[in-house]
Amino acid sequence: MSRALPRRAMLAIPLGLTAAAGVGFWAMLRGLRDGSYDPTGVPSALVGKPVPAMPFGTLATVDTPPLPLEALRAPERPVLVNFWASWCVPCTIEHPQLMQLAREGVPLYGVSYKDKPDDAQGFLAKRGNPFARLGGDESGRIGIEWGVYGVPETYLIDRSGTIRWRWAGPVMPETIRDQLAPLLRRYA
Repeated sequence: MSRALPRRAMLAIPLGLTAAAGVGFWAMLRGLRDGSYDPTGVPSALVGKPVPAMPFGTLATVDTPPLPLEALRAPERPVLVNFWASWCVPCTIEHPQLMQLAREGVPLYGVSYKDKPDDAQGFLAKRGNPFARLGGDESGRIGIEWGVYGVPETYLIDRSGTIRWRWAGPVMPETIRDQLAPLLRRYA
């Protein structure tokens, strides 16, 4: 009889963990239904705060000037800062949307993230360059300051140099229509 008690306890532990996971999954599904849980939403501690003070590295091309930190401190109008890389498949997917934003006159600044300058410049030469200014972050330290955890990530900076919006993942047409366009109008 003394051997049966530990066996029951050994069975109760995994059953209890399974029950707890089931309750958590049920709560997540309930949140998806009522809108209180967004699995794609990753909050940023920087939204509502000034841009980080760390200067960008150089990635300027012949026709694109470098991205000085001062360009984000008090821009004339809202600007987008896009962290991207030549090796990033989602960056390739979002690139047509960035090109369209640039054609529409939205100021777009690019930061090449953990990429070799030659590869980044080759990416832009092949696909087109939507960026009005370019910066580099070969080591990833600037990305840490901005809270980047993967590319692409895009930030909206208002006229006061405050981060107003962050999008983790590729900017798609519905992202522009549903989220970015209203914010660009609001902060214009």
